[in-house]
Amino acid sequence: MDKPKVAAKAPAKVEVEEGKKYAWCSCGLSESQPFCDGKHKGTGFVPVVFTAEKSEACYFCQCKHSANGMLCDGSHNDLPDDA
Repeated sequence: MDKPKVAAKAPAKVEVEEGKKYAWCSCGLSESQPFCDGKHKGTGFVPVVFTAEKSEACYFCQCKHSANGMLCDGSHNDLPDDA
């Protein structure tokens, strides 16, 4: 698998909690989008693990094409309809 699967063409709004760790799915295969459930094994992809610095709403990329990594930058708007 050389390219991630587009899980959705819209960001996932998640209220993160200060100090809590999260693992964002980078492959698009997880059934627990936008977070990792281990389905990346054997694909060459790994989750992006981070700790929330503050409690706030975050918009996580689900198309897996954002230039902002795990945070949505609107790239899903430029994907072809069949992506």
